[in-house]
Amino acid sequence: MTGLRGYRRPSEGTQPPYLHPPYRSSLKRAPREPLVRMEHTLSEVTGPVFGDDLADRCDLTRGPRGEALGERIVVSGRVLDEDGRPARGTLVEVWQANSAGRYLHAVDQHDAPLDPHFAGCGHARTDDEGRYRFVTIRPGAYPWRNHANAWRPAHIHFSVFGPAFATRLVTQMYFPGDPLLAFDPIFNCTADETARARLVSAFDWDTTTPEHSLGYHFDIVLAGREATPWER
Repeated sequence: MTGLRGYRRPSEGTQPPYLHPPYRSSLKRAPREPLVRMEHTLSEVTGPVFGDDLADRCDLTRGPRGEALGERIVVSGRVLDEDGRPARGTLVEVWQANSAGRYLHAVDQHDAPLDPHFAGCGHARTDDEGRYRFVTIRPGAYPWRNHANAWRPAHIHFSVFGPAFATRLVTQMYFPGDPLLAFDPIFNCTADETARARLVSAFDWDTTTPEHSLGYHFDIVLAGREATPWER
């Protein structure tokens, strides 16, 4: 975090730990030795530079030969720094399962149908107010074999890039009222209930489009005591 003045570190329990035994994958990838700090070199503090030729891909519902199946939704919000100021020109990426709960990926062999019109990924840069907006399909829940009868709640993965690849942050957005949240080890990695709630979007009438799509609002806070919980 070189160069950030007065950076306010997250409070205890507001970020997920590296090791969370109920989330079985963390047993394999959590560090076993103390972390070693490595100072950034020029390659880490310069770039990426996203030029005007990087076109936004904000509508995930339209494939090259047709429209995706499922419930259309609008997901929008703002990317903010720890003082609530907009993060302008930030690259926001999303990826998700389709409405049946399956990713368009060779590793995903879940017995659910693929949608030939849904790739499940998109990207956009925030405007001067830090705003982003995607039109997509509400993803389905899916089994993931972490424990007996394990199902992931509906979620959308978010990635935001800072001024360098080393400043990439990744999180997940969930939907309000999902009964699977109480049983999901990944969602519950974050011990603090208030911080954990920041991963849940809010239903938004203002972005709900008549006769087309429901709206959900999800702000992303990059750092500080109100930071969005980030994946380790």
